[in-house]
Amino acid sequence: MWRGAISFGMVAIPVRMYLATESKSVSFRLLCPNDMTPIRNKRWCTVEDREIGWNEVVRGYEVGKDEYVVINDDDLDELPLNTTHAIDIVEFCPDSEIEAGLYIKSAYYLEPEAVGNKPYALLRSALEKTGKVAIGKLALRDREHLCRIALHDRGILLNTLHWPDEIRSAAELSIPEGSADVQKRELDMAVMLVENLSAHFDPERHHDEYREALVKVVEAKLEDRPVERVEAPEPAKVTDLMAALKASIEAAQGRRPAEADAEDEERTATAARSSRSGQPARRRKAS
Repeated sequence: MWRGAISFGMVAIPVRMYLATESKSVSFRLLCPNDMTPIRNKRWCTVEDREIGWNEVVRGYEVGKDEYVVINDDDLDELPLNTTHAIDIVEFCPDSEIEAGLYIKSAYYLEPEAVGNKPYALLRSALEKTGKVAIGKLALRDREHLCRIALHDRGILLNTLHWPDEIRSAAELSIPEGSADVQKRELDMAVMLVENLSAHFDPERHHDEYREALVKVVEAKLEDRPVERVEAPEPAKVTDLMAALKASIEAAQGRRPAEADAEDEERTATAARSSRSGQPARRRKAS
């Protein structure tokens, strides 16, 4: 979707950029309620009272009421900005300093052009040895983006980031100060619940149940049979926090991932061996 270079000091690394993700969201067509035919959104000119084709429309930047400056593709390609043709690395930092949940947006793979294989490998090795990520800027058609450049598998991944002024302040949220009088027994039970639901993250264990449920509804309607309904659970009223935690732990123990159970068995076996040998148990390093 973009070709240019990573500007790494005085080193230029020619790369191609590809989307790393694809949307699997369910989409619907808008239909006429009378004859069930798709509705078209027309690009209508109110002055000429006619529809405007895609090949006719132009972009306009509003500079005043009903006053526009026309911007074409050449204008966007030739913006007086270095980052239209290069990913300009401005600094390096520990990845832990980027609050991923707030800042990271889209993901892209960076692939080296044939002439860029060596400098690409050099940047990758530098990131690996320092344990840091690069922060840069990249201009695409719509705007300039702040971005994160990091190791991924055998290559390099680029994530676009929100600009600081796009992050809303949480100062006005009603969040209680301190620990809200959390009791030690309650905390111990909550930690036990976390441990019972802990396992190494495996994306393959998770799938989109919404799409599956929608397909069932579609199939039922096609076959003219009743749609299976699931009653929405009533929100639980927490009157006894300890009782709720205990019930949650018991439920969690019945649906733990097999991998977590295997790790528990290994820890138990290791502890037993160590007690027989008199040596302290060593915690297995996570893979």
